[in-house]
This record gives sequence, C-alpha cells and structure tokens, in this order.
Amino acid sequence: MRHVIALDVGGTGMKAALVAADGTLLHQARRPTGRERGPDAVVTAILDFAADLRDHGMKEYGEPAAAAGVAVPGIVDDRAGIAVYAANLGWKDVPLRDLLSERLGGVPVALGHDVRTGGLAEGRIGAGNGADRFLFLPLGTGIAGAIGIEGRIEAGAHGYAGEIGHIVVRPDGPPCNCGQRGCLETLASAGAVSRAWAAASGDPEADAAACARAVEAGDPAAIEVWRDAVDALAAGLVTGLTLLDPRVLIIGGGLAEAGDTLFGPLRAAVEARITFQKLPLIVPAALGDTAGCLGAGLLAWDLISVEVTA
Repeated sequence: MRHVIALDVGGTGMKAALVAADGTLLHQARRPTGRERGPDAVVTAILDFAADLRDHGMKEYGEPAAAAGVAVPGIVDDRAGIAVYAANLGWKDVPLRDLLSERLGGVPVALGHDVRTGGLAEGRIGAGNGADRFLFLPLGTGIAGAIGIEGRIEAGAHGYAGEIGHIVVRPDGPPCNCGQRGCLETLASAGAVSRAWAAASGDPEADAAACARAVEAGDPAAIEVWRDAVDALAAGLVTGLTLLDPRVLIIGGGLAEAGDTLFGPLRAAVEARITFQKLPLIVPAALGDTAGCLGAGLLAWDLISVEVTA
C-alpha cells in the first residue's frame, strides 16, 4: 500500500497518520510535544514520531513512505522548509523540512502552516469541496485563516496571508499580543469568549462551551457575551469577504462546535452587514481535528506529484 507520513504539530500535542493516495487515514497516533522540556526536545519528539511512523509503515505495508508532510503553528516559510517562529513551542528558525528528510532516509518532505494545511484539507475533501474560492477560519484560542483559490492555499508574498484574526474590528477594544487593539481574535475567538464568560459569570473555570450552553438555556448575561462575539466575528468576516469574494466561508475550531447556536446568529449578522457584496455560504468545517493530518498528507502527495511532473 503506497502511503505518506503526515504530522500535525500543536502547542501541546501531535497528531500523526499514514495517509493513502485517496486520503484514507491508514494508521493514526497521538503524542505530546514535550514542550516543557524546551524547543530542542520538541524537534526531537517530531523526528522520533516520524521515524516510528516510517517503521510502522514498513512493517505493515512492506514499503517505505513515499513522502512526508508536517504542519506546524506560528510563522512558517514553507518554500524554504523552515519553522521560523512559534511562541507556544519556543523555537526559532528550525530547518524542519531538512531535518525530517534526513531522519527519514532522504524522502521528500513538505512543511506547511497548521491553519493553511487544515484549510487545504477542508477545501479539497471537506466542507469546501467543489468551491473555487473559500475562506477557512478555525475559531480556537486565537483566529487565523486560510484562503483557498482554485484548489490551492494562498500563502502570500511573505507567508502571512489569511491572518484575519489581526484585522482590527474594534479600534478601542482590548489589547492584542500583536501590538494592536481590538483585533478580531481578542473578541471572537473561543479564547476571547471563554475570558468574557468567566468574567461575566464569576466562574474562573468557565469556558466558551459553557457560555454556549448558558445561551441555549436563555441566560441573559451569556446571551450578551455571545452577541458581542458574534457581532465582532461578523464584522471581521464582512471585511474578509469584501476583499476575497469567496463562495464559501468555512468556520471550524472549538467555537464552531456550538452548532446552530453560533451559525444561526452569525449568518444573520453577516447578512445584515453586507451591502453590495454577495453573501457566501457559511458552513461548519467537516473534518474536525483530522484536518491538519489530512492536509499534511495532501501536501506530501502534492510534493510527489510535482516531482513526477517535473
């Protein structure tokens, strides 16, 4: 069975898989990143995980992986194969593509940004399948985006395309780690909703999921917190669709798990804000937490295809 290795590296854990050419996840595994031991230990953990996947593939299918793909957070130079910076992992300028290729015996390796990689999977085999232009936004601790155009994900001239979480939607809003005030992710991410609901409810352990449940139960304070987040999110999305004119807006991440509690008011808020723009479909992501692995697998298969064509 011809296969590739796929790794999705997060702030605390790693998901990995062996992926067939049709996108089937042949084997899946998870491990912690070990970031408490420092950035070098994280890199070692990634390399070891990949090597173990290679050995599993050899044992199970009798042939080595044809390629590998890895998705990582932070700033990524996917062309040079360098993990430039990730605050939650503590690394800087890690030549991860070359290190992985060397550890795996010289197989080709593709390196990608975690959100753009997840967006690639959603666009090809998930909620955006068939759409020529889409915008993918996972609403997690922060907010980032992936811009899909004709089957590919736009990285931009410097690798920063899709950073919609740092569109300013409330100039007098809370400070953001990027140095601005009122960025979308400070108001509409799952992390932002968790903070706002913890303050409003007086429960420091309250999170966005608890807020959604309270909204569904009719709690007035929760409804106000939720309305503020949805309004900010709609403002950011209208800016995004004005610039990009996508056919589909795909919303994923933890906040999207609220289902109609999010999507009903969000669709209404976006529609109320648009004027000349065309309202895109606004849909939940389809692949859940497998999107990163699937996307990394697609990057690996694309790499092979490019090499064969060349």
